Amino acid sequence: MKSRILQILILPLMAARLISGSNELSKEVDLRGEWRFEIGNLKLYSNPDFDDSNWETIDVPGNWERQGFPGYDGYAWYRTRFKISSRLSESALYLELGYVDDVDRVYINGHFLNGSGSLPPNFLTAWDRSRLYTIPNSFLNFHGDNCLAVQVYDNEAEGGIRKGSVGIYSKRQPYHLSFDLSGLWKFMPGDNMDWNRPDYVDEAWHTIEVPGKWEYHGFKDLDGFAWYRKAFVLPNFMKDDRWILVLGRIDDIDEVFFNGTRIGQTGQFPDRTDLFIETGYGKLRLYSIPRSLLRANRINVIAVRVYDKIGEGGIYEGPVGLISRKTYLRKRRYFH
Repeated sequence: MKSRILQILILPLMAARLISGSNELSKEVDLRGEWRFEIGNLKLYSNPDFDDSNWETIDVPGNWERQGFPGYDGYAWYRTRFKISSRLSESALYLELGYVDDVDRVYINGHFLNGSGSLPPNFLTAWDRSRLYTIPNSFLNFHGDNCLAVQVYDNEAEGGIRKGSVGIYSKRQPYHLSFDLSGLWKFMPGDNMDWNRPDYVDEAWHTIEVPGKWEYHGFKDLDGFAWYRKAFVLPNFMKDDRWILVLGRIDDIDEVFFNGTRIGQTGQFPDRTDLFIETGYGKLRLYSIPRSLLRANRINVIAVRVYDKIGEGGIYEGPVGLISRKTYLRKRRYFH
């Protein structure tokens, strides 16, 4: 009971914002119905090529105790497959997973998407939180099957994907990113200002999905500093426009470098004598890129220094990518 009260007190602002706008969403794929189901906890169950043909079937939504698994507490996995129309390839898409008791971790086509609550040994329930997760379009196959796999941990009482209008939803996109930078980034805990250099060798760094909280990628107890790096090639036809880097929302503070030059910061880092920080949590990051820094048809490097004071951290929510200054000026009301 104590952990559930704690969860109510610290529900992230992101969930409230997404749920409050849910009336703007249109259901595109209804995921209610029979899913494949297996108790246990093997990571390979997230693999889209895994053969789950001998698994049980279970209705989603609905708790598993009432579907043949009475008294079971612990880990279980759900899997289902779906198709999605190619007309949605440039839409803003979301997974509505409803209410899950207690903790979930979601994978689409093998890519980690998001999750709520904390798994053991630092268990924290999210049984009373509705899940609505942004889906990077790059995770989806718009011309064939997609695999959705959900790991669930139940600590006590009823468990599973227990209620909600489960499905894939679209939202009319008021603006379009010209260059999507979501997906795999390099990541390293710690703080070293040499890490902003474009020629720094980061091959030994960890790989992490962006956007997403770093706790859900194996860094459960990480508070303090960490860095992200992303290398990409800018097409020649984009070189003459003026670009803005959209870096999503970050918990808590960030400093951003483009090809080794600092282009912006949100929040105020703590110094050694003052533990107070001016946080930028919940604020969408937008940074203008000087045209002189852009390298057409060559590798460009974004380096992001992040400080998280407590709790969950990282580049936790998108969009992440480049948008032209002309588009931003036309659509800037949507960025606030």
